[in-house]
Amino acid sequence: MKKKRKPVLANIILCMLIAGILVPAATLFIWIFTERWTWPELIPQVFSKRAVLEVTGRKRELLQILGSSILISGVTAVLSGVIGLMTARALTLYCFPGKRLMYFFTILPFMVPATVFAMGIQVTFIKMGLNNRISGVIIAHLISSLPYAVRLIMEGTQAVGNRLEEQARVLGASPFQAFYKVSLPVLMPVILPAISMSYVVSFSQYFLTLMIGGGKVKTFAIVMVPYLQSGNRNIASIYSGIFLGVTLAVFALLEGAAGRWLKRGGGEFYTSE
Repeated sequence: MKKKRKPVLANIILCMLIAGILVPAATLFIWIFTERWTWPELIPQVFSKRAVLEVTGRKRELLQILGSSILISGVTAVLSGVIGLMTARALTLYCFPGKRLMYFFTILPFMVPATVFAMGIQVTFIKMGLNNRISGVIIAHLISSLPYAVRLIMEGTQAVGNRLEEQARVLGASPFQAFYKVSLPVLMPVILPAISMSYVVSFSQYFLTLMIGGGKVKTFAIVMVPYLQSGNRNIASIYSGIFLGVTLAVFALLEGAAGRWLKRGGGEFYTSE
């Protein structure tokens, strides 16, 4: 009897998790076509296409904003992955003066409230001429997302270490070849989540983008959040659905690109084993 309880409990937990995902997603879809849905009714009283027609009427502007958001978030994610990888390796594998101070700087954005950080960095960016520019928004997003990338990649770097690289160096590989052919494929399972997390952090930034962009740099969050705050659930649900769809699509592209890279170039280390 005890052996049968484990699968039953696992199935119950799995069903609860699926319901916790599917029910909110289904409710979000229903709200797109709902004009009035009052408590305690289980079924909406009035359906309407008003929100859909309103959003599709501005599809050209929406596509431009989506393209801008994906560009900003994509550049931020890639930079976070590259800088986070170098920082994590430096903090994990090497000893140098100021190592503890650098580690403290990597977690400092977690400790500073977002409002304080945005207002402080806005003053600095105005003096540097980066305010109201895409480059300034990318740098601000990078500062916010980089700690996530560093922490995620550090965990993987600590687990992998540098013994495999040292063995490759002994066998005649150059430092770059040892890193590219040995360590990078092994670290890819943690680099990919780091890039994905950085993308989500950047794509969902509202207040920081508003402060640094000054309203001139428009992203998807700048358009979506006001509808969420105003209580316009129809349009807010549409934008939330688009947000979810775009994020999942980017994740799928990252997963596919990483898989192709491992098979063509970076996977030689695995195939040789």
